[in-house]
Amino acid sequence: MSVIAIDGPAASGKSSVSRRLAKRLGFVYVNSGTMYRAITWEVLRQGVDTTSPAAVAAALDGADIHCGIGDNSESFIHINSAAPDAALRDSRVNLHVSLISAVPAVRELISARLRLLAGDRNVVMEGRDIGSAVFPETPFKFYLDASPEIRRKRRADEGQSDAIEARDKMDSSRKAAPLKIAGDARVVDTSHLTLEGVVEAILDILRQLGITPR
Repeated sequence: MSVIAIDGPAASGKSSVSRRLAKRLGFVYVNSGTMYRAITWEVLRQGVDTTSPAAVAAALDGADIHCGIGDNSESFIHINSAAPDAALRDSRVNLHVSLISAVPAVRELISARLRLLAGDRNVVMEGRDIGSAVFPETPFKFYLDASPEIRRKRRADEGQSDAIEARDKMDSSRKAAPLKIAGDARVVDTSHLTLEGVVEAILDILRQLGITPR
């Protein structure tokens, strides 16, 4: 089975590209960012001190966290039987997600779930450490990037208010699986490419590696 890892900073186009790529290939699409946002939502819901890694880890000990693949061939996460989809882009989640994602216990939990989800499936998985930490052995690694100006505009167009530079710094400097370009990853600058242009650029490389659209 094949894991195609799509990493990169916020608003680099990972989610849209990964979802489209998975459909073109007939692979399952796994969004690790949604899982970290769901964990952040749960921690905030419990009123936990987000600056305390121990408190965050303790909050998750008693939570029923279920990850799976839906009928649409996309990943989902439920916490205590709740699907927090509508709340995942709330401003409070945006503000705290990088902080919560830096907690080693959180990264270990999500990384383990991601490996279970891949299992014996062909997957396109996007995140910030998929190629560097979760599946470092996969030969199919891509790192999407774009200029800060372009990424800020994309977030604004989505109605989001992420502090792009602050998130980049926090994600890149955390001790647990920081955002970085894996040594053997192919870097794709999405700044001036259309969604389809990025997908085609990745497909061109994958064809050379023996993976073709269905």
